[in-house]
Amino acid sequence: MSIPEDPRFRREMATAFRSGWHFIDLTTAIPAPGDSLMVTLFGEPIVVARDDEDDDIRAYRCLRRPRGAPQPVRCAVRYGMIFVNLDQRDHELVEPLEAVAPEAISATPRSA
Repeated sequence: MSIPEDPRFRREMATAFRSGWHFIDLTTAIPAPGDSLMVTLFGEPIVVARDDEDDDIRAYRCLRRPRGAPQPVRCAVRYGMIFVNLDQRDHELVEPLEAVAPEAISATPRSA
């Protein structure tokens, strides 16, 4: 299957996929404080590092701006897996179960 060459389609797909949480790797890939790994997500280089001080895992965009600090990327660890989100809007990785009313849960498939 080939991807259409229409720039509007490419822009729309990039916007749709960038707004979600994306699996990067397992936390075992950076076991010790100070360890890091570099990945490319939608053409953007991302560094995921384990902090020396508090052992947290953080992600940063590697921008080529002069005298610019790396831009933080939203990062979450769930069940030993590292996820990042390039979208800066505020939405959760997983909603708390208490926030979802039983009548709001739908069993309708996405394709319907």
